[in-house]
Amino acid sequence: MNTVTPRVFIAATRQNDGKTTTSLGLLAALQKFYPRIGYIKPVGQRFVEIEEQKIDEDTVLMDRVYRLNCPLVDMSPIAVEPDFTRKYLQSSNNEALVKKITKAFDRVSWEKDFVLCEGSGHAGVGSVFDLSNAQVAKILGAKVIIVSQGGIGKPIDEVALNQALFEKEGVEVIGVILNKVLFDKIDFIKDFARRGLKRKGLELLGVVPHQRILSSPTMDLIQEELKAEVLNRGAKRNNRVESVVVGAMGAQNAVGYFKTGVLVITPGDREDIILAAATTVKDSSQQLAGVVLTGNLRPGASVMKVVEKMPFPILLAAEDSYEVASTVHNLIVKTRPDDTEKISLIRDIIAANVDVQKILNSL
Repeated sequence: MNTVTPRVFIAATRQNDGKTTTSLGLLAALQKFYPRIGYIKPVGQRFVEIEEQKIDEDTVLMDRVYRLNCPLVDMSPIAVEPDFTRKYLQSSNNEALVKKITKAFDRVSWEKDFVLCEGSGHAGVGSVFDLSNAQVAKILGAKVIIVSQGGIGKPIDEVALNQALFEKEGVEVIGVILNKVLFDKIDFIKDFARRGLKRKGLELLGVVPHQRILSSPTMDLIQEELKAEVLNRGAKRNNRVESVVVGAMGAQNAVGYFKTGVLVITPGDREDIILAAATTVKDSSQQLAGVVLTGNLRPGASVMKVVEKMPFPILLAAEDSYEVASTVHNLIVKTRPDDTEKISLIRDIIAANVDVQKILNSL
């Protein structure tokens, strides 16, 4: 396997800590030093099918944003399908999987100045089939950056836990990036987190401020997750949801909660709330992000005529209001290739808040 091309492995303390966001921003920042960059996500858990190949979603994102000129199948060599673990435990062939990763890395790194490797969750993810992030980083001969959510005690505790597994595999952790830190706590956290990490022999490589836009789902994403029917096809579905209101009260009380960026979740037979939502159309300062009608209850014909003219999406979901609200609350918001505003913001905040030169010096 290629051992010459510089590389770094991006891990995290848990899912949704900002690993992909960090990778997306670092690729842009690293291109200033290494114009020809490769990318690989050796083990992927969320994938799409492209030309009959299962490709990790994050790999698709990186390729479309940066046009990396690498075969997609090599940037995403192993896709963990629903029955992947069961099949492995029945007849494990770790050697074949390792060979697949090393060959893919060789092709990804061909004629490249640098390769960014992205992990899948915390250090132990993949242990069940003998390809934990720590084991994969060892296979690739890569040093590691750990991404964790902002704070002091909790992230350092979690970093220490992950660091132990990497060290067990003989993999060096070069530092930590703290993500989603509240603006008014950045200086405080930067100071004390640096002290705490230093006691663990780790560098603080960056503190990235929380950006609400990065964790706010769009109506398009919610529609996709709920598999909901769109009742007004002409409405824009890229509205961002800032907060959620469950319409279980009278319309006259519900109206007080109708503001820009609000998603209203209400049973489809609450026509009073649907008509109240329509009144926000005239006031742009109060225009909703959208409405989800629940229980597969379709409004009557007269109300449907109003619904079809609304400028924000009206979705019809099969689940009840509680289930819909829970799904929206637990939604993992991923950056997509067409999220140009988010991608531009990610590049800027990583460039401004992560010490890329310190990372390169550590490698």
